[in-house]
Amino acid sequence: MIFNEIYSAYFNAVADILAKLTEGDTEGCDLSAIVSEHAFGESALTILPALKSGKWQLVHPDMTTHIAHRPSMPLTDIQKRWLKAISLDPRIALFDIYFEGLEDTEPLFTAEDYVIYDKYSDGDPFTDERYISHFRTILTALNQGHNLKLEILNRRGERVYIRCIPERLEYSEKDDKFRLVTSGCGFVRAVNLARIQKCKIYYGDDIIRSKGDERKCDTLRLKITDERNTLERCLMHFAHLEKNVERISEKEYILNMSYDMADTPEMVIRVLSFGPTVEVISPESFKELIKNKLKDQKRCGFF
Repeated sequence: MIFNEIYSAYFNAVADILAKLTEGDTEGCDLSAIVSEHAFGESALTILPALKSGKWQLVHPDMTTHIAHRPSMPLTDIQKRWLKAISLDPRIALFDIYFEGLEDTEPLFTAEDYVIYDKYSDGDPFTDERYISHFRTILTALNQGHNLKLEILNRRGERVYIRCIPERLEYSEKDDKFRLVTSGCGFVRAVNLARIQKCKIYYGDDIIRSKGDERKCDTLRLKITDERNTLERCLMHFAHLEKNVERISEKEYILNMSYDMADTPEMVIRVLSFGPTVEVISPESFKELIKNKLKDQKRCGFF
């Protein structure tokens, strides 16, 4: 892996210890506190004995070090190329992140190097200045716990004005769209960011207070016949959902997934994308939606 915080934790902890020792802070250097900050609870059992015993030959028994300069961890060429590739993603501008010093770096990959065959082509306008402004306003409200005032277009093209509590942002890779999940507004639960016309933080006195998670969830139970690598594809496709799998025969599995009922229309489409290798067992209401969708497709001449 190019970046891995687990495997770099020891390096960061030891580098911080050495940095303080090179500055002459031999008495105030709390090794245990530094290790706890950068690594894991049990890491002190490995790092501290290795340093104090001289096994790593970095720290003397009197808490001094023969290293003269503060340690640095410059990026490798492969890390720079990976960052360059990420910086080319149009979505990166949404987060107000800029990468310096990569002007002459060749990206590790570009958008032309891969093809996503099951993504819709009408994704959000990530480079639009108004869209970027709305996204950053929502992030600020989420981080600081503020209410939002929104003007949105509904599916009929009508303008709707709401005040709500922003709960979280969600991204659909298949749709290539962001949506804002809200609470405190009875008739609007999720808002596609591209439909937002105006977005402001509400600083008034009539603040909506959070009542906790208002999501209504249900459990979808699927029978999977593992042909054409369906099981692996299905697990990857629904990787963001809480789920468990049980094997019932050599090539058959039962997949149980918890999903937000507000996402039911999208879940129907996603399940249908796997074709006959995935069968809905429950709930009955979901099975009926699948049947109705198939009947509609048949009437349109898709079969």
